[in-house]
Amino acid sequence: MPQIKTWKTRPAYFFMLEVLTKKGDLTDDELFGQLKGEFDDLGYKDFNDLLLKLEVSGKIRTSSMARGKRRIELVH
Repeated sequence: MPQIKTWKTRPAYFFMLEVLTKKGDLTDDELFGQLKGEFDDLGYKDFNDLLLKLEVSGKIRTSSMARGKRRIELVH
């Protein structure tokens, strides 16, 4: 019998904002690891789409740290 997937009660972007509120500024790898633990089927492209939507809406700010690393911070 195939495994039935259920809907999450919180959207991924809301969980991302909760993590940033609790832990403060994170790198993109750390934040992706947190989301991957909660949302198994989330890919890196989906993660980047979430970051873009939150940044355009003014909720987060991303800045480049080193090659391939980004710092994500919550805008208050």
